[in-house]
Amino acid sequence: MFGLRRARKGAAPPPAAAPGRAEGPLVDPDALLRRLEWTTLRRLDGVLQGDYRTLFRGFGLDLADLREYQPHDDVRHIDWNVTARLQTPHVREFQEDREISAWFLLDLSGSVDFGSQGIRKRALASDFFAVLARMLARYGNRVGAVLYGDGPESVLPARAGRKQVLHILDRMLRVGTQRVQRETDLSALILRAQAVIPRRSVVFLVSDFLSRPGWEKPLGALARRHEVVAVRLYDPMELELPDLGMVVLQDAETGEQMFVDTTDPRFRQRFAEAGRRREEALREALATAGIDCLELATDERLDEALLNFTRMRKRRSLM
Repeated sequence: MFGLRRARKGAAPPPAAAPGRAEGPLVDPDALLRRLEWTTLRRLDGVLQGDYRTLFRGFGLDLADLREYQPHDDVRHIDWNVTARLQTPHVREFQEDREISAWFLLDLSGSVDFGSQGIRKRALASDFFAVLARMLARYGNRVGAVLYGDGPESVLPARAGRKQVLHILDRMLRVGTQRVQRETDLSALILRAQAVIPRRSVVFLVSDFLSRPGWEKPLGALARRHEVVAVRLYDPMELELPDLGMVVLQDAETGEQMFVDTTDPRFRQRFAEAGRRREEALREALATAGIDCLELATDERLDEALLNFTRMRKRRSLM
């Protein structure tokens, strides 16, 4: 089990680093954002046509009035207390807030440095943040972040504008340049977010969820106050290990190494079974908290994943 745990933390065989776009202060945040604006964001604009708010189920709604139920009304909006008192079905009418406060809880721990498909999970997290935060900022919404990585969680208060997106993106790209070897503890990130987010917001928890246990309960508490979306980063090799011969696996967070024989089909089977158990536990935890999960894989297009997720949320809202 010790060996499986090391393999599942997303380490690549040395001496070569895991393939992917280089991250760190050498990456220009403005150039990265402009590239994504011209590619991914333009395509999303053409499809969503401003309907990006379907990403946020039931967020930013204030009760405006009550009126009698009509046949076309959504039964979920029935006010049962008023209906019982007046003996006539009444529904709530809502007024949508013009602005959204969006917070990104960004897990930038050592395990997100892995990537076997030409892009690392860290780069995928940066691209996701840049695209969605820019989309939000263009409509006057405020964007904030809590960063987990090198040391104590960094809090960047929510503000509006493109400069704010660039500021957070620059901080993201710098985290990890001075790696502190420690095991990821997502509960620390979530508890920090609970303490610093002042009002109801939409919260994106961006992580590979390779963490110490115990984060499930704080996440459920966060979801009771805010609209939470889990953004899960993963690489296919973390779920199923191919036959690579004798390799050295290194834990990206503790630096420990071990030799494994990937030609052994029983080892690969145990590895896959451990991955399936982890997948089931993650899905069960998110379902219990009532949180939808956006899956971002290193071998898939970001815009396709966002579009599929948005369509799923829109279909569910119409049911």
